[in-house]
This record gives sequence, structure tokens and C-alpha cells, in this order.
Amino acid sequence: MLKIDNLHAEVGGTPILNGLSLTVNAGEVHAIMGPNGAGKSTLAYVLGGRPGYEVTEGSVTFAGQNLLALEPHERAALGLFLGFQYPVEIPGVSNVQFLREALNAQRKARGQAPLSGGEFLKLAREKAALLRLDMEMLKRPVNVGFSGGEKKRAEMVQMGILDPAFAVLDETDSGLDIDALRIVGEGINAIMRKPDKGVLLITHYQRLLDYVRPDFVHVLSKGRIVKSGGPELALQLEEQGYEAVA
Repeated sequence: MLKIDNLHAEVGGTPILNGLSLTVNAGEVHAIMGPNGAGKSTLAYVLGGRPGYEVTEGSVTFAGQNLLALEPHERAALGLFLGFQYPVEIPGVSNVQFLREALNAQRKARGQAPLSGGEFLKLAREKAALLRLDMEMLKRPVNVGFSGGEKKRAEMVQMGILDPAFAVLDETDSGLDIDALRIVGEGINAIMRKPDKGVLLITHYQRLLDYVRPDFVHVLSKGRIVKSGGPELALQLEEQGYEAVA
């Protein structure tokens, strides 16, 4: 589903990713863990197509296509979703307006008919209830005045509405309290734990993996994967730290 081969990338002339290779098959959840500065967010941004992140070597194939040759909106239409570590605020644009435009833009790119206002609101209510987010929150400007936990839950509602084939979630557990962590974890499972979907879950800590149990855990250090294993590897990292394995 997603194949990364010998990926090198730099930011502002500084090498960050140094030969990263990873394959995620449909139906799998892979967790990427590692210390600060290891390249975790850079990997997410490269996959999402963020400007300023230059790939100097290697390839990324997604759904049978050269992902790196596509613009960000084309990657999204193909089914790729990027969850940000720090979701941005968009004053003056309501969540409902933003999400309906985003969904219908993707549907148009896929040759599908747009959803009517009523159809979209029904879908939005369903996904908001799944994440226990008050529908009134979706009528407010995107992330404006939201707490950290509210931003992350709103982002998961966005993921539920867009229904991607593959989600790259960059530290989705950041800023979440215990209850919000459980709700977000349950939401990820409900939306993405399906045979035809895949997840790349980037996190510092094992705690989110109590709710979203990965099939594989990878340790990223100095821009490359230095160790891989099952869910037990995350527990080892929690007990021993990254220095023991990186």
C-alpha cells in the first residue's frame, strides 16, 4: 500500500532523512517512535508534500503511484491523510464549511458527485458523535479557541469525514489528557482499522499504543529505521529509553 525505499530528504540544506525504508500493507498499523530530532515529523511532511522538504534520493510508492510526483491535493485525492502535530487555526472559516469543501473537492477529483448540505451534515454529525465532539464546535472557525485536545478530536472528525485509505498521524497524542487519549484512540480504530486501510502512527510515547495496538513498531534514529519489532518493542522503549536500542 505504501512503500518507502531508501528515502533521503533535507530541509534548508540540512539532511534529515538518511536512507529510510518502510513498507506498510493494507490492514496494517505501523508505529514510528524515536527521540527528538530523529526525523519523525520530517517523514510525515515529506509524505504529505509540504513545501521546503526536499527529497534528494529514494522513492515513495502509494496505491501504485509515485507519491513524490504528486501535488499535496493530488495525494489527498488519492486517499492520503496527514494529521498534524500542531493543527493550524483558520480564522473566518468554519469547520463545517472547510470540511464540506475539502470532501467535495476530493469527490470531484475521483469522479464522484458532491454531497448536498443535508447529506454532509448527517455525515458530520455521525463522525462528531464518534469522537464525542459537540456539533456546535464544528460551526466555529477551524481550531480557533480550541484546546489541544479539542483540536486533535476535531482533526480525527476530519479524518472520519474524508475517510482516507491511508493516514499518517504525527503525534496525535500530543496535548491529550487521559480521557481524550482514549476517545481519540477509539476513533482511530473505528475509522482506520479496516482491511483496506493503513496507518502510520508517529509518537514519542507508548501510551497511545495501549488504545491503537500496532502490528509493527519501528525506531527512527538519525533519519533511518534502526530497529523494528512488534508491540512489545514500544514497552521496551518505555522501560529502557531510546539509547538502549538506537
